[in-house]
Amino acid sequence: MEWVEITAESIEDAKALALDRLGVDDADAEFEVLEEPKAGLFGRTRGEARVRARIKPNSVRAKADRRDRRGKSTAERQSKPRGDRGDRNDRGDRNDRRSRGDRPQRQSRVEREPREERTPREDLPPVDPNTVSAAATTFLEGLVNSAGLSGSVSSKVDGEHIDIDVVGDDLGFLVGTKGATLLAVQDLTRVVSQRRLGDHDTRLRVDVAGYREKRREALTRFALKVAGDVKTSGQARALEPMNSSDRKIVHDALTEVEGISTRSEGSDPFRRVVVALASVSENSDSEIVADSE
Repeated sequence: MEWVEITAESIEDAKALALDRLGVDDADAEFEVLEEPKAGLFGRTRGEARVRARIKPNSVRAKADRRDRRGKSTAERQSKPRGDRGDRNDRGDRNDRRSRGDRPQRQSRVEREPREERTPREDLPPVDPNTVSAAATTFLEGLVNSAGLSGSVSSKVDGEHIDIDVVGDDLGFLVGTKGATLLAVQDLTRVVSQRRLGDHDTRLRVDVAGYREKRREALTRFALKVAGDVKTSGQARALEPMNSSDRKIVHDALTEVEGISTRSEGSDPFRRVVVALASVSENSDSEIVADSE
């Protein structure tokens, strides 16, 4: 996976900007701190924070050995006889030895077999993207049928990028409010098609009834309108909280708009984009008008 390098006043700000750049949440990214701000006089800091980030590779969880509280496996417990006469005779022999002053030697604990070393994920051969695509398509077809919906599933593989589209009528159930259900469906599809297969290279995206493109167009129009209002009023404007994908759309839509800058503030799930004039975007005293739309 490709790394992005971000510089900001603090490590927290650099990580937040990296998440917006990657378009993922904190749980799906990994960071590497390259440089930290240095402490200066009167509690001030010198220099900037520099952070590298990338989308976290998918990994397969290995099943842990099931053992009881005493550390014995189920097979060891079942192999031990219960309540036979030999146990009673052994107890009698031990009592006789104690009366003669002979102490039985304490048996050493059974040493556990060393676990087999796992091969690092990077050393495993990559999974064919077409195999991942086929698994994702099969899962979504079953999901559509189980939900009693009518739709077809198609896929497109372009290198490491896999796009799965579900098309049909009345598929709003799989989209949900502001795409919340669609994100959940995408996460489930990634678990089935990527993590179970051990794939950690491909980028898989699921769309339903062209929702993502419609959302992108709507957010782009809205962001441009907000930028125009900010230029007219001269006041910064904070948009409603958005997920990382929607925030990235807003940032991308306004990156080339002259005189406008954007930044993200807050913590998920209440993190939002602030649109401001470029000349005053770094001024902490600039007024921010909350978005009510």
